[in-house]
Amino acid sequence: MLIDKHNRITDYLRIAVTDRCNLRCTYCMPESGIKYVPKDELLNFEELLRLANIFADLGITKIRITGGEPLVRKDIMKFIKGLSEIEGIQKINLTTNGTVTGKYLKELWKYGVRTINLSLDTLDRERFFQISRRDEYDNVLKCFHDMIEMGFQVKINCVVMSGVNDIDIIPFIKLTEKYPISVRFIEEMPFNGEGKDEGHLVWDYRKILGEIKSAFPNVTKLIDPPNSTAYNYKIENFQGDFGIIASYSRTFCGTCNRIRLTPKGVVKTCLYDEGVFNVKSLIRAGATDEELILAIQEAVSGKAKNGFEAEGRRSFDFPVSESMSTIGG
Repeated sequence: MLIDKHNRITDYLRIAVTDRCNLRCTYCMPESGIKYVPKDELLNFEELLRLANIFADLGITKIRITGGEPLVRKDIMKFIKGLSEIEGIQKINLTTNGTVTGKYLKELWKYGVRTINLSLDTLDRERFFQISRRDEYDNVLKCFHDMIEMGFQVKINCVVMSGVNDIDIIPFIKLTEKYPISVRFIEEMPFNGEGKDEGHLVWDYRKILGEIKSAFPNVTKLIDPPNSTAYNYKIENFQGDFGIIASYSRTFCGTCNRIRLTPKGVVKTCLYDEGVFNVKSLIRAGATDEELILAIQEAVSGKAKNGFEAEGRRSFDFPVSESMSTIGG
């Protein structure tokens, strides 16, 4: 198993297969986009599957595929099929913006994907365009309904931005009355590709919960699953539930069980660190599986206690200036 110096077991790997995205969400990247990683600098699928097998041998049981938008990468279904054949991997989840997801739903189900996180920050068409800078609202909503109809466990990820979509909090809660979904409100983080770090605590997890309780006093606190990043709640008699992720306040770090792999092959033991080492460089230098295992174990062993410690270890980028698309959402 992968155990850090704080006695936390790491059993969850997030793989960002690309930094490319067909949206330009304001909290993730500038309108002009970002400088994408050249394709030959991405981990190829053979390398990714080799690493996934190694991670499975080290106790990883859950893999989430992220991006950018992961489904824009060519032959992504062959990779997901490969993951589904790895012994020890019990869950393969996906985070997507829903723009191209619809055509892949049958294959995703075939290869064992049952939970899909849909990045959707508003239920208003005009605000969707303002946030994403693309006219894809109807397409995304159709995907949302198709996923529910097919039986996927759907989780909506909504980044709450002051003066932008805070008006959508209550409509999202009302959506859980009709549908058996989970809506997770996420504190805005500084990973916007511009280094801007203003106002991220205007809507912290306390204020978000207070806003919901003011409209729905009968909020019930649910028991949070082990290693949950969200504080989970439910409105009485509603089909779905909601959660609040304190990603900027970083209150959930004490039970962290995650490790990240960026599109460039950088291993990150925390969202806020600058990357521990580049596993792609080791692979392409001819490292054996045993050498990769030792490097991964050493990285996890030195994992920071929390996001604040990880951020404090950074040798550059104050404030943080990466795009979430380059990290893996």
